[in-house]
Amino acid sequence: VVPGYHGDEQSEAHLEAEAERVGFPLLIKAVSGGGGKGMKIVRSKDEFLTLLQSAKREAINFFKDDRVLLERFIERPRHVECQVFCDGQGGDVFFFERDCSVQRRYQKVLEEAPAPDMSEEKRKQIGDVAV
Repeated sequence: VVPGYHGDEQSEAHLEAEAERVGFPLLIKAVSGGGGKGMKIVRSKDEFLTLLQSAKREAINFFKDDRVLLERFIERPRHVECQVFCDGQGGDVFFFERDCSVQRRYQKVLEEAPAPDMSEEKRKQIGDVAV
C-alpha cells in the first residue's frame, strides 16, 4: 500500500503538512478524477502549493469537485487493481487482481488477469485489504 493522505480535511495548510509527512516526490490526485485530469507530480516542497492549486482548479473544472488525495509518487510503478463484490449484508468476495501497468497517458491499454508474477502471499494481502 502506497503511503498517502485520503482525508476530509482539505485546507492548504493541512494538505501541505500531510505532503511533508508522506514525503516527496508525491502525486496530487483529484478524488473524483480520471484520465490524468487533476493529477500533478510534486518533486519538492517548494512547488507543492502551486501544483496543489493547479490540481484543484483542474478538478473543479472537470469534475465539479476540488477534493484531492496525496500519494507517494513511484517512478516505475506496477499498477495492480482488484475487483470485489459486497452484498450490503456483510458478505464480500475478492475476484482476484489484474495488472494494468501498460498505459498510455494514464489510460489503461492492456489488463492482464491474474497479474503475472504475483506471489500467493501478495495476492492474499491485496484481497484482504480490498474487502
